[in-house]
Amino acid sequence: MTFRLFFGLLILFFGNILTAAEIKLNPAHPVEYTVKRGDTLWNIAGKFLKNPWQWNEIWQSNSQIKNPDLIFPGDIIVLSFVDGKPQLSFAGNQNNGKAELAPKIREVSIQEAIKIIPIEAIAPFLSSPKIVDKKQLDSAPYVVDFAKEHLLAGAGDRIYVRSIEHPATLNFTVYRKGKKFEMPDSKEILGFEAIYIADAVLQNSGDPATLEITQSKNVIRKGDKLMATENGHLTLNFFPQAPERQIRGQIISVLDGVAQIGQHHIVAINKGAANGLKSGHVLQILQRGETIIDPFARLKNDEVTLPDEEAGILMVFRVFDHISYALVMSAKNAIHVSDYVVTP
Repeated sequence: MTFRLFFGLLILFFGNILTAAEIKLNPAHPVEYTVKRGDTLWNIAGKFLKNPWQWNEIWQSNSQIKNPDLIFPGDIIVLSFVDGKPQLSFAGNQNNGKAELAPKIREVSIQEAIKIIPIEAIAPFLSSPKIVDKKQLDSAPYVVDFAKEHLLAGAGDRIYVRSIEHPATLNFTVYRKGKKFEMPDSKEILGFEAIYIADAVLQNSGDPATLEITQSKNVIRKGDKLMATENGHLTLNFFPQAPERQIRGQIISVLDGVAQIGQHHIVAINKGAANGLKSGHVLQILQRGETIIDPFARLKNDEVTLPDEEAGILMVFRVFDHISYALVMSAKNAIHVSDYVVTP
């Protein structure tokens, strides 16, 4: 399937000229780079720019480029300077020869394009699990029994649910309560995972109501909760950028079962839409300074807290009211739960 790609998904490679103070180049940047299969726009940007998310600023300010292209393996990206200011340009494809340094439209298979970030790393977290508060869990309808004396239920089975008496929709999702998210220090509960189990369609409202399972990821158990199915569309086109406001939060959980967090791990942070966060926002990770005993201090057992150290960069990809999921884009030092995240 081909597309006439006229929208600005490639917001790095047809760069606008900004002031030297605004664009920070990677000290080891190449003059020219040929795109390879397996690259992402983020790591290509990092070869030229100290802050890879700056490509968005480059593209946004360029009024002359209306139809920037996607990039593909074999494409050649060059760094040049105009009036002493840096600019990134597309210089043709390795397989087709060099081209004029100018934007153009090209018809290609969307599957061949270089991705902005590794989508496969975040795919399981785009639609589920979601984050809910205790009130939502406590008030949600729940499975009380199964039709035909089943002990468990799956796709094609009917379930009885308390209570769905005045539904606004016929489509429901079955969830199961997952891990608890809490503040590392105060232990304040911020929310709970609601883990996706199945989809169901309402047959008869009431108390109990009857629903049929249309598809399931796991078997349904008595006590599982139901919520109206969300119809919102989750975007896959992320445009990394720094938040407009100052953010200071913490990593409160790592979602892929590891103790030490590294590149492409998924984390939950204790800031969300209520704090102005949006999908695509980039935050700096600060390794929390350790508090130690100063053995040389005049005061015995005097404690000193060491400075926070820059540890990496993450990008928010799914936002709830007070919690967000984020992908660790780079890791300079070991990252842990309770480390800080701040506006870069």
